[in-house]
Amino acid sequence: MITLEAIQQILGWCSVINIGLLVFATITVSTMRGPVIRLHSKMFALGEEDLSRAYFQYLAQFKIAVLVFNLVPYIALRIVS
Repeated sequence: MITLEAIQQILGWCSVINIGLLVFATITVSTMRGPVIRLHSKMFALGEEDLSRAYFQYLAQFKIAVLVFNLVPYIALRIVS
C-alpha cells in the first residue's frame, strides 16, 4: 500500500516538474515571440492577435492546472501530516 509520505513526494516532484515546464513555456513564448508566432501562424492559419490570446490562455490554464492538481494537494498533505 502506498504511504502518505510517498504521495507527498510524488506530488512534490510533480509540482517541481510542472512549474519548471510552465517557466520554460513562459520564457519561450516571451523571448522567442516572433519565430513562435510565424511557425504557429503557418501551421494553423491564425493571425498574431489570435495567437497572442491563445498563448495567454494556454499559460493561464496551465498555471491553474498546476496549482489545483499538484501544488494545493501537496500543501494540504503537508498540513495534515
